[in-house]
Amino acid sequence: MPLHFLFGNDEFAISRKLKDFESDFPDPTSADMNTARLDARSASEDDLNNAVNAMPFLAKRRLVFLANPSAKYNNPSARKKFLEFIENAPDTTRLVMYETVEPRDADKHWLVKWAEKNSGKIQTKAFMLPKLRDMTGWIVNETKNQGGQIEPRAAEMLKDMVGVDTRQAGMEISKLLAYVNWARPVTSQDVEAVCIVTSQQSVFDFVDALSNGNGKSAQHLLHRLLETEDPFALWGMVVRQFRLLLQAREILDGRGGKDDVARALGVHPFVAEKTAQQAAHFSMETLEVIYRRLLKIDEGVKTSQVTLDLALDTLVVELTR
Repeated sequence: MPLHFLFGNDEFAISRKLKDFESDFPDPTSADMNTARLDARSASEDDLNNAVNAMPFLAKRRLVFLANPSAKYNNPSARKKFLEFIENAPDTTRLVMYETVEPRDADKHWLVKWAEKNSGKIQTKAFMLPKLRDMTGWIVNETKNQGGQIEPRAAEMLKDMVGVDTRQAGMEISKLLAYVNWARPVTSQDVEAVCIVTSQQSVFDFVDALSNGNGKSAQHLLHRLLETEDPFALWGMVVRQFRLLLQAREILDGRGGKDDVARALGVHPFVAEKTAQQAAHFSMETLEVIYRRLLKIDEGVKTSQVTLDLALDTLVVELTR
């Protein structure tokens, strides 16, 4: 099927599914020559038209990824025109659209509703974060997917550390399996030895420094994190933390407390407490401005307009000056 729409709030699962589409090509060279990656927030109509309607080169089909379609096609007229365009996409192009959608908004999403009326034209798939109570089973299954085993107590312990953050859980599982060399099941002692939540704590400290306007401390913490963490993994943690702050601020404004934050966000009580404390230092308006700035940085990095480390340094200066 040439049209696909992936949506949900499990960004880790979506990114993994996108890689599955790439694996359809027989070799990396043909994949590079026949794959286009666009973000609707910055791509022009010509960019999209050229990517979708170009003929494949030494391959049976082209692959076009389009992120965040709702950001560009945000009114009935624009959506109607866009849907007419993709409906006429050539069979030699596989167009894969994807974006973050919260569970409460999934059924009423315009692409989902269009798919319901046009069955057979587009394939949709939801990727929602598991409930906290289901996360232990998710960890057990993910460990099997990565070629290893984990004891139930160890899975439960890891769940307590990561909450429903599937990306972080996947990274921790990879570290654990490398630690045991895939030779035996992961134990709770292994989790204690390998999965210390220092990165999460450092991100908390980094956000604390930003909220207090302490640019020097924030720069120091940022550079220390960049020395030990993959920059894109760190970026994901920072974006996630500000997303949690937005949600926590909304709960606090509704007179909720840290327990309400823990239940609503599906995070460990430690994370909920820290997030509620940090959210109290920001107004909702300030957090919305910061989050829009993060989206702008994300767009700039993905379109190679700026490097991630420079963008993070600039963000610190902007938020603490």
